Amino acid sequence: MPRRTPITAAPFVAALGLAAVLAAAPARAQTLTIGSAAPVTTIDPHFHNVGPNNALTMHIFDRLVERDGRARPHPSLAASWRVVSDTVWEFKLREGVTWHDGRPFTADDVVFTFARVPNVPNSPGGFGGFLRAITRVEVVDQYTLRLHTARPHPLMPLDLASVSIIARHAAEGASSEDYNTGRAAVGTGPYRLVSYRSGDRIELARNDAYFAGAEPWARVNYRIVSNDAARTAALLAGDLDLIEQVPTSDLARLRREPRVTVTEIASTRTVYMAPDYTRDGGTPLITDNAGTPLPVNPFKDVRVRRALSMAINRQALVEQVMEGAATATAQWLPEGAFGYNANIRPRAFDPDGARRLLAEAGYANGFRVTVHTPNDRWPNDARLTQAIAQMWTRIGVRVQVEALPWTAFVPRRARIEYAMQMAAWGSSTGEGSNFLINTLATNNRQLLTGANNNARFSGPAFDELAARGSATLDDERREAIWHEAVALYAQEEPLIQLIQYVNTWAVRRGLTHDPRMDERTIAMGVRPAR
Repeated sequence: MPRRTPITAAPFVAALGLAAVLAAAPARAQTLTIGSAAPVTTIDPHFHNVGPNNALTMHIFDRLVERDGRARPHPSLAASWRVVSDTVWEFKLREGVTWHDGRPFTADDVVFTFARVPNVPNSPGGFGGFLRAITRVEVVDQYTLRLHTARPHPLMPLDLASVSIIARHAAEGASSEDYNTGRAAVGTGPYRLVSYRSGDRIELARNDAYFAGAEPWARVNYRIVSNDAARTAALLAGDLDLIEQVPTSDLARLRREPRVTVTEIASTRTVYMAPDYTRDGGTPLITDNAGTPLPVNPFKDVRVRRALSMAINRQALVEQVMEGAATATAQWLPEGAFGYNANIRPRAFDPDGARRLLAEAGYANGFRVTVHTPNDRWPNDARLTQAIAQMWTRIGVRVQVEALPWTAFVPRRARIEYAMQMAAWGSSTGEGSNFLINTLATNNRQLLTGANNNARFSGPAFDELAARGSATLDDERREAIWHEAVALYAQEEPLIQLIQYVNTWAVRRGLTHDPRMDERTIAMGVRPAR
């Protein structure tokens, strides 16, 4: 089995230090104002694994390992790591790092963090899955940790890049609300929390003692502007310096606009329709054409799922709804990612074949279903759902769409109230394991799998592939396992895959922006132009 050489942070830290030196002196007094498309629901970095929260908490907290905009790992609070044996990883922590209140960061803070992550009360989808392989944390000294696993776990550095490290002295006994008030929001990150106003804005101040060098922005205002037209207008008016999720209807115009620059990159976020697997039947959300609840859940029949998939014209979604800012897909990673299966293509658009499959499954007359979707979370989320509803209605599956604001959508999703929902997942690791373990694997609190499996699908074959792939050290063999999982997924379609986004931003003239595949909008990726 391969052995990995230690990875050090020297080039990374030197690069950041050089960037800080090159930033013009006047820029250090500037405020950067970011227009976020979706609300940040909490400052607690372990409460809910969703993109807006993760992007914001990256400013305040660090992780042992970080990922750049192309999902490549590099050292952060861990200065280096190495494989000691097939079941032991050793992490050397960075010395001299301090928390925002000046106290030193040590291994004890990591131990405390790892104990908290799987046990956050009322979490609607947490981060425990990233620590699932660790059976014991051994503290060698205050700057050395050894992580023991039951089986080989080559994904350890990638997993730890998703876990924010918190301070024991600030967070012990703290609730999620204590992070929102700022009492527990003590990190080592490049910015300190000044204030958090839910649904409105978050204000951050530069951490001048940041170990990788102070950022060029003295202040960062993180404003929530969920209305697409309002975000664009605020950028053009000079009220915002950077906006994310550029409305597809504005892309062509902004590309021609001399006052702004559009940046874009292939996204790791994939969009799919998620049927509910907890119901056996009898729900008013799935009925016959007369409104009588069906006695069985039609989505548990693979023929129904395939029919629904065949009824979707994905290219029309790409061209007409997304206006080219997406690609049709049948899998959960973009082309070129580790685990992408080049042999898998979306199921062909075939409405006649879809009707035949429905009839074969016993639904010659179709049925009715209520589909839920957010209307302010992902680009064109409600528009995509409405388009799919029309396509399904044409094959006899009559759809009623209920579109909700994200803040109202999430609590009901956590209570498993939807019979069918639009969903999306942005893989933070850029490897096939992330979606498979967190979204498709069986929801199991003991094994720490399926934390974001909101459909509550459970398939033993997928669980076995996830476990086997996660324990395979050889990269070529591990990728072959992810290819096998993707092929099985495309055949069974437990979730009905739609599109892969292209991430877009627009930044005012005079600034540069480094786009990220994980769609996170961070001040650390914005610099004054030289």
